[in-house]
Amino acid sequence: MKSMVSCDILVVGAGPAGGATALAAACRGMQVLIVDRRQVVGVPVQCAEYIPTMLMGHLDLDNSFVVQQIRKMKTYLPGEPVREMCAPGFTIHRDLFDQALIQAATDVGAKLMLSTRVVQRIDDETVLIKRKDGQYLLACAKIIVGADGPHSTVGHWVGAVNNSLLPGVQATMPLAAPMDWTEVYFDPEIYAGYGWLFPKKEVANIGIGLKTTPRKPTRIRAVLERFISRLRASGKVTGQSVGYAAGWIPAEPVRQAVYGNVLLVGDAAGHTHPITGAGIANAVVCGEMAGRWAARAVEKDDPGLLHHYDDQWQDLLRHSLDHAHRRRQTMESFWQDFTETVRSCWIGFREYYA
Repeated sequence: MKSMVSCDILVVGAGPAGGATALAAACRGMQVLIVDRRQVVGVPVQCAEYIPTMLMGHLDLDNSFVVQQIRKMKTYLPGEPVREMCAPGFTIHRDLFDQALIQAATDVGAKLMLSTRVVQRIDDETVLIKRKDGQYLLACAKIIVGADGPHSTVGHWVGAVNNSLLPGVQATMPLAAPMDWTEVYFDPEIYAGYGWLFPKKEVANIGIGLKTTPRKPTRIRAVLERFISRLRASGKVTGQSVGYAAGWIPAEPVRQAVYGNVLLVGDAAGHTHPITGAGIANAVVCGEMAGRWAARAVEKDDPGLLHHYDDQWQDLLRHSLDHAHRRRQTMESFWQDFTETVRSCWIGFREYYA
């Protein structure tokens, strides 16, 4: 006989989406269990680590995770003047950010299990989970929230599989001089994607995200190394990498996020911007929505209320994410018309908003 743990809401994933969901639900008196396969919340970091200013005003957290302020973004397109746009925000320690959200949730009563994987959905309200020590438990929950990233196990359970993902790889490099802006670089070699430089005081996150296909295989690490060499030659960075990270970036349109008593949020729900790859702010805002509606559904014993979550996040994000996805389709189809395509498909140019 397997041991059983019971809760109102099971949240799978302890990233920004899961943390925000758990915090919102626990603040409303729900019994929330968060499970995450990692040993430490937020580790390893798989993020460029930028958040917009508005998110800081939205959160009531200790800001010890903030590294520095960002004022603007510069876009580099070969043969074009450098394009600048206002982009107020902060670069952060993403691991500390995730930990702050989860700490806030546990402070109001949520329970956390690390080194724990969800293995199988037994029935609507029962999930088999496995601890690192090999122990199997049955988790009984009225509502299940999939906040477990682009390769969401919970999403697979309900048939919501994310088939459009971009690989991203990033190095942390010593920065030659302080910067209070981010930089984005377009190059024909970085197919339907871009390179980035995000400063974090003495260092910077240098990365690329691009589209790969069977017809267009790419050694992404080699492309990153050439990009780093370019930045080193231009005097932006110095020395050798002090760390690498890699991950997958959702790049498909938003989709349904409610399946019976299952909610999807963040990368698992396709809430990431298909062009920029930005996802933290959407994950937090949608996580709060998911947590509120999950709590309401438990209080009223009415899973039908969960569809209000679908309505609410789509009211907020559907137009902008659908527009971005159309631009991504254009970018992938017309990359050979490089300059014109980038100008129409990147947020730093007026043509994007036409």
